[in-house]
Amino acid sequence: MRKVTYSMGVSLDGYIVGPDGGFDWSGPDEDVFRFWIDEIREVGVHLLGRRLYETMLYWETADQDPSLGEAEREWTALWNPLPKVVFSTTLSTVQGQARLASGTLTEEIARLRAEPAQGDIAIGGATLAAEAAEADLIDEYRAVIHPVLVGGGIPFFPRDERQVNLELLETRTFSSKVVYLRYGVKR
Repeated sequence: MRKVTYSMGVSLDGYIVGPDGGFDWSGPDEDVFRFWIDEIREVGVHLLGRRLYETMLYWETADQDPSLGEAEREWTALWNPLPKVVFSTTLSTVQGQARLASGTLTEEIARLRAEPAQGDIAIGGATLAAEAAEADLIDEYRAVIHPVLVGGGIPFFPRDERQVNLELLETRTFSSKVVYLRYGVKR
């Protein structure tokens, strides 16, 4: 069965964006960007909330920018053909290899897990991840922790009253002192 993973950059105090909505503090250095390229290679489909989808739209045409570096071109070549499912109550159309979700998050994940396709089912966006966590659909939490305290914003982890026991699967420290933690959910 395909794994459902939730992976995002996060501040040390647990936020994916700060109180002002910004996340410029999470701009990856070359090693971290290379890590994200390697991560996306393992993904078979990406589930996104509206805000993350709109942020990631940049990559749909980024390859037309002549100043784009080799790593960014590699990311674009992997990201653009990747199937994406967008969960939104306000969008009526999406671009590229994206489609609007036709069912609930639980229904979409069940359908994707039943398909014979390869690769992880990745979830992007804290709101969508909180819904998946509440339904106990996430198999792995992957946090790329940046050495900054932002003091508030949108939290990486859902704020519900449920305990989830995790098992450390992998750690990695980058030269920029960014730390990657991968945890599996103990079932």
